[in-house]
Amino acid sequence: MGKIPRPKPARLPEKLLQIRASLGLSQNEMIRRLGLSEELYQGSISDYELGTREPPLPILLKYGQVTGVCVGVLTAILTCVRVSSHNA
Repeated sequence: MGKIPRPKPARLPEKLLQIRASLGLSQNEMIRRLGLSEELYQGSISDYELGTREPPLPILLKYGQVTGVCVGVLTAILTCVRVSSHNA
């Protein structure tokens, strides 16, 4: 019996790149910010941002913790809705 492939998170590579770019960090600086200098290398971040590899859950959790972005938003489980208040 074969495994049913799990769907890939929508636009995850684009979101990871956008987060890093908005922080003004290089890929190596992002690794240091994540506190994962021993576990990751520049090519890992590149692969995640290009979509050739998917980051494991602990890495996604670190992204969320360090950047303040909900992991659900990263993986497209949740979407953010901006609510504006209008004075009536």
